[in-house]
Amino acid sequence: MAEATQAYEVGRHPELPPPRSEVGVLGWLKHNLFSSPFNVVLTLLVVWFLWTVIPPLFEWMVLNSVWTADTRKECWARMAVPEDGACWAFIKGRIQLFIYGFYPHPLRWRVNLSFVLLVLAIVPVLYDKLPGRKYALWYAAAFPFIAGWLLVGGFGLTPVDTDQFGGILLTLIIGVTGISFSLPIGILLALGRRSTMLVPRVLCVLFIEFIRGVPLITLLFVAATMLNYFLPPGTVFDLLVRVLIMVTLFSAAYIAEVVRGGLQAIPRGQFEAADSLGLTYFQAHLTIVLPQALKISIPGIVNTFIGLYKDTTLVLIIGMLDPLGIGRASLADPVWLGLAREVYIFVALFFFICCFSMSRYSLYLERKLHTGHNY
Repeated sequence: MAEATQAYEVGRHPELPPPRSEVGVLGWLKHNLFSSPFNVVLTLLVVWFLWTVIPPLFEWMVLNSVWTADTRKECWARMAVPEDGACWAFIKGRIQLFIYGFYPHPLRWRVNLSFVLLVLAIVPVLYDKLPGRKYALWYAAAFPFIAGWLLVGGFGLTPVDTDQFGGILLTLIIGVTGISFSLPIGILLALGRRSTMLVPRVLCVLFIEFIRGVPLITLLFVAATMLNYFLPPGTVFDLLVRVLIMVTLFSAAYIAEVVRGGLQAIPRGQFEAADSLGLTYFQAHLTIVLPQALKISIPGIVNTFIGLYKDTTLVLIIGMLDPLGIGRASLADPVWLGLAREVYIFVALFFFICCFSMSRYSLYLERKLHTGHNY
C-alpha cells in the first residue's frame, strides 16, 4: 500500500502485475464465458446440457460397453442391463472389413504400404521447413499414380478389380484423388473465367455453372450409367474411375469460384505492379497474384475439401461400399441385427477426426500466412 501511494518521477514508475482476475484461468473465464449477463446465461445452459448428455453417453460408450462377443445376444448377455451399453465387439470383429473392404487378404500389404506412402506424401505438403522439401513435393505429386499402381496392380503386381475396394480404403481413394486433382483444375477454371479471351471464358463459365447447378448424386448416376457413352468408341473406364472423374470435376467447379473470389480481392495495383516489372501473364500470376489469392481463399478451399470428403458417402447410392455402406451391409447379418447405433457412431467418429484435422490445419495455415496486423 505504501508503494502504491509513493510518488515517482515521470517515466520511472515500476511495472505492476495485472489484477489476478484479468489473467490466467480466471481472466479467461471472465472474458470468454462470463463477460456479460447474456454470456453468463448461455454458459450455464451449455454446462447444463453437457452435464445432461456427456455422462450417460460416456457410460454407454465406455463403462457399460462390451468388446468381446460372437453375437449380439451374447454381447447383451454380458451387460448388467441388456442394451445398456455399446456392443463394440461388432465393430472390432469387422474392423478389417471397415478398413480394406473386400480387398484380397494376401494382398493387403499393398494397402498398408499405400497408407504409409500417403502419410509420407502429406508431410511435405503440410510442413514447409522439411529438409529437401522441393524433391518431396515431386513425390507428393506422383503419389496418386504410385498408389494407383500399388492398389490396382499390373506391371509386375497381381491385378485387383476395383469393385473389391471398399471401406476406409475407398473413402481415402476418392477423397485424396478429388482433393489432389480438383485444386489445380479449379485454379485453371478460375483463371479461365477471368480471362479476356472470349472462348475460354465462355467455356469455363458454362462448365462451372452447369456443374454447380447439378447435385453430386446426379453426376454419380451419370458416371455409373452414361459416362461411357461420351467417351471414344472402345474406351471403357470401370466404375471407380468414372466416379473419380465426376467427383474431381464437381469439386473443381466449387474450387474455381472460391479461387475467383480470392482473385477479385487482389488490389488492381498488384496487377499494375507486375506489368511495370515487365512480367508476363504467367509470371505475374505464379509469383504475385496466385500466392495472395490462394492465401485469401484458404478457408473456402478447405471448406470445399471437407464437403467433398464427406460427400464420398454418396457412392453408396450407386452400389459402392464406403464405411457407411459396409456398416449398413453388416447390419443385414441376423447375428448382429439391431446395432445401428454402434455403426453410425463409429463412422461419424472416423469422418469427424479426418474433417476436424483438416479444419485445424486450415486455421494453422491462416495464422502462419497472416501478414496483416493483429489488434
